[in-house]
This record gives sequence, C-alpha cells and structure tokens, in this order.
Amino acid sequence: MRQRGLGLIIVALMLGMLLAALDQTIVSTALPTIVGDLGGLEQLAWVVTGYMLASTVSTPLWGKLGDQYGRKRLFIGAIVIFLAGSALCGLSRNMGELIAFRAVQGLGGGGLMVLAQAIVGDVVSVRERGRYQGFFGAVFAVSSIVGPLLGGVFVDRLSWHWVFYVNLPLGAVALFVIVAVLPGDGSRARHTIDYGGVVLLGAATSCLVLVTTWGGTTYAWTSPVVIGLVAAAAALLVMWGFAERRAAEPVLPLGLFRLRAFSMASVVGFVVGFGMFGALTYLPLFLQVVHGVSPTLSGVYLLPMMAGMLTMSIVSGQIISRTGKYRFLPIAGTLCASAGMFLLSTMTEHSSLLIMGAYLLVLGVGLGMTMQVLVIVVQNAVSFENLGVATSGATFFRSIGGSFGVATLGAVFAATLNDDLREALRGVRLPAGFDPARVQEDPTVIQRLPPELAAGFLHVYADAIAAVFRVAAPIMLGAFVLSWFIPQARLRETTKAADLGEGLGAASAERSSLEEVERGLMRLADADLRRGYYERLGAAAGLDGITPQGVWVLTRLAGEGWVRAGALAERAQVSREWGRPYVDQLVVVGLVRRSEDGEELRLTDEGRRAAMRLVGCSREGLRRLVEDWGESTELERMVDRVAPELLGARVDRPR
Repeated sequence: MRQRGLGLIIVALMLGMLLAALDQTIVSTALPTIVGDLGGLEQLAWVVTGYMLASTVSTPLWGKLGDQYGRKRLFIGAIVIFLAGSALCGLSRNMGELIAFRAVQGLGGGGLMVLAQAIVGDVVSVRERGRYQGFFGAVFAVSSIVGPLLGGVFVDRLSWHWVFYVNLPLGAVALFVIVAVLPGDGSRARHTIDYGGVVLLGAATSCLVLVTTWGGTTYAWTSPVVIGLVAAAAALLVMWGFAERRAAEPVLPLGLFRLRAFSMASVVGFVVGFGMFGALTYLPLFLQVVHGVSPTLSGVYLLPMMAGMLTMSIVSGQIISRTGKYRFLPIAGTLCASAGMFLLSTMTEHSSLLIMGAYLLVLGVGLGMTMQVLVIVVQNAVSFENLGVATSGATFFRSIGGSFGVATLGAVFAATLNDDLREALRGVRLPAGFDPARVQEDPTVIQRLPPELAAGFLHVYADAIAAVFRVAAPIMLGAFVLSWFIPQARLRETTKAADLGEGLGAASAERSSLEEVERGLMRLADADLRRGYYERLGAAAGLDGITPQGVWVLTRLAGEGWVRAGALAERAQVSREWGRPYVDQLVVVGLVRRSEDGEELRLTDEGRRAAMRLVGCSREGLRRLVEDWGESTELERMVDRVAPELLGARVDRPR
C-alpha cells in the first residue's frame, strides 16, 4: 500500500475519468463558436447527443468485457479510442464530421468511467477504498462545475479546437502511467454478454432521438423518413424485449419495470436528464448571442446552476443518511426545478444577467435535490440479485433523458427560430448583399449588424431560447406529478451511504450487485473508522483497559510471526517512541512478546485469541450492516473477506 506506484495509478485513473466526465459539459460554452465556424445550427444538439448516446449505450459492454478479458488492456483501449476521437474532433471540417467523431469519443469515454472505478478495487486495499471512492466522486462534482467554464476559457484564449485537443496531453500521461505502472489483473469473471440487447436498445434509442431531432424541422411529422424511424424504433424495441427475456445477463431485466419505485424513478430521472442537459446546451447560446458575453463569461454565468446542484446533492445525501427519509426530496426537487424552468422561459433580450443567475440557482437546487436521490430510491427497492443492473439502469435513463432533451429542445429551438425569423423579416428592408440565412449559420453575425436591425434578430434568438424552456417547464412539472408515486420504504444501511459521484455523473459504472453493496459498506466503514472505532471494537471483544492504539497493534500483528517494531511504527505513521507506551501495556498484560533485542514483536497465545475476537467482532458489525439485504452466500463471503482486511489483519478466512 505504501508503494510509490499506487499514487501514480490513482492519479492516472482520476485523470481518465476526469477527461470523460468533462467532455459531457465542456463543449456547451464552445457550441456557439463551433456553429459560427462550421455552420449547421440545426445540428448543434447532436454534438452533445452523439457523445452521450455512445457513452451510455457502451457502458454495460465495457464493464463486462473488463471482467472477462482484463481491465488493464480494456482501459488502455478506452484511452486510445477516446484520444483518437478527441484528435479527430479537433480536426473536423464540418458538423457531420464533428458529430461522428464525438460518437467515437463517447465510446471511449464510457470505458474510461466504467473501468477507472473498477480498477480502484483491484489496486486499493479494502481499508482505504472508501476514501478513494470519495476522490472519484469528487471528480464528477468538479467536472460538472468547471466543464462549461473551461470550455469558455479555451475558446477565448485559444480556439474551439482546444476543447478537444486538451485531452491529448492529459490522456497521453494517463496512458503512459497505466502501461508502465498498473499491474496486470489475473482474475477473470465469465459473462454471457448481452450483445443483442445492447445493439437493439442503442439502435432503438438512436431512432427515437432522430425522430425528435428531425420531426417538424428537417422533415414533416408525416414524412416517410419520420414515420419510418418511428416504425423502426417500435420494431427494435419489440425485438429488444424478446432478446431480454432470453438473455442470461440482460442489460435491463424487464421484470424491474414491475416495481413501482424503479419505474417511477426511471421516468423522473429521464426528465431530470432532459432538463439538465437541455439547459446546459442552450443557455450559453442565449448568453453569447443575445447578451454578447464571451464564452468564458458564459461559463461563469452557469455556475449558479452547477453550484446549486452540487450543494443540494451533498445536503440531500446528509439528510437521507441521518433521517432515512427520501421520498419528499424528489417531490420538492422536481417542483423547484419546474419553477426554475418556468422562470427561465420568461427571459427576454432585456432580462438582466443577475436575474438569470437567480433563476439558474433555483433550477440547480431542484436538480440537486433529485438526481442523487433517484439512484438511492432504485437501490432500496430492488432485491440483492438485481441491485447492480438496476443501479446502472437508473443512471441509463437519466443519460438517455439528456440525449432526448438536447435533441427535442434543439428541434423546438430550430422550429421557433425559423418561424420567428420569417415573421421578423416580413416587410423589413435588409442591407444590400445581406443574406438572412447567415444569422442561422453564424449567430455571431448579429453583433456586427446595425443596431436597429440587430435588435430584431436578438429578439428572435431570445424568444427561440425561451421557447426551449416553455416546453421543458411542463415536462418537468410532469415529473413532479410522477414523483408523488415514488413509495417510501425502510432504507437499507449500505444504501444510506450516498455516492456523490453517482448522483452527478451522467453515466454510471456497470457493477455487479456484490460490488454495489461493497461500495456502500466501505463508505460506512471508512466513516466508522474515523469515529472511535477501535475503542468500541476493543470493548466489544472484552479488552477492557486496552487503549484504541493497543487494539490497533493487536489487529496488525494478527496472523504474523515476528514483526519489526520499526516497520509497525512506519505502518502507523508514528515514531517508535510515540507508540512504545501502548506496546508496553500489551506486553505487561501478556498479549504481546518482545524479542530479546527489543526490535521485534509478536502475539502470545492469549494475544492471538484476543486478535481473533477482534476480527470476529468486526465481522459481526459488518454482517449487521448487510443483513437487511437478506441471506446470501455471496454477502457472507464478502463480509468474511472484508473484516480482516479492514483491520489490516492477516488471518485465515473462516471456512
């Protein structure tokens, strides 16, 4: 655990996850400039949607392939795919190329997020895993806040191409460290991978997103293209349903939808993703075009929304941990988010940025109260066997909701903009040689028009973006109504340990049910170790009078022969002089023996029995934390494995 390479591995893993998480939000503030350079305003939504769809749909495959073929080589492959996609995005010459290369980027990004979290379990001891999970949760939180801001900085200081090029040096560092330092993982888990389910669900989702993108704008709703896409989506969903019934390890078991908590949480999560990514995509356009602020400042003005989300995600997790109540949070959160959407729909070109910041704060607070809780609702409702797939299913619907939100609201924006432009240009004398279509291809042209003409175009853009929120507000209000149908149930202990990263991340790692419980258990254990754990453990094992420091020494000597006192002090990160009184006490009461030269320590027979009692008490404490999942051989084995590892004891596992 003290080897120098571990720190490098963790940094590389966090860097990989940061890159993938950033690319969900960093593009938003660069989109107006990208559209101005490449044209294709009507395709703007797909720059975001292409990444999210590829990342979300590929997530289950990366997780299971990593288990089956080794996570190191899969993680290296994910980095290479992501970097190739990033380089190609920066080299794009038109919107079609950019969208295609964003999908390549998303394919690699899904692997980065899934495998980085899985590899932590391979290289970090059980005792420290809870702390490292917190670090990775912080990566999601940081990326959601700084993404829009960094996108604006790169556009202002360099060019929009650097929104993608910045990934190359950072990703290269992560790749080098992983290749050089990360040991190969010998463990393998066989899976029957549901390739059919992944392909059919991804194809059906893509067809539906295309319907919402093209319907009523590029093609009429009654056109053969739109009708054909609807028919194809319906056929693919039916085929997916048949495939899931036959799959040994389905991507999303259909039986989960019979649970009211899962169904309602999935629908509400879909709408929350719809609102969050819709707002993130079109607000920078409003700020940069209508108010003329720089890309960097447009990222700054989005901070109230992101800060509200982060703060309320943390507060919601604390409330749930202390009270065990969660049902009221999505109800209040969706109502608050609906109010924020409605307030944003009232904005005009004359609205002040301060007022807009207040509206965004309301929206962010509402989303923060909801996103974190929906994962907890699902985890608490399903049986242990379905815990892993249900958790990834809940975040899948939020991610897909984001894809639909960007696409649907993009269609609303484009349709409203076209109608308003036709109305605004009726009877207006335009300057010689001025083509109104340029306003759609490059919104920044408005800033160079005469004031009286620019005012009309600014009103058109402001109204088109307000229309986005006029559509989103009633949809979010629908989520408020549905959230009343989420049932309240007694909260399981490991489910109380909220994972901030899962609440904010747009795509979840694909983990088994056992891994999900172990993550919660490690977060609880990590918190417990910091609150007088060894004192309580010693009392439970009948070691009255032994200091917590002495209990620590007993557990570290368990299962060992002679141990150098200096090595033990180094392990405790204290000097030998500081620890000597605690060891002296153990020697006096006959639990520890010193070598003749005083340099080495080992347990006496009585000390070994005391150490085994300590491990047994730790095991019982962990067992109580997971007993509300019901009887499971897997959970029993996990507790037997984790208990001695948590104490740093090297003892035989009970048979």
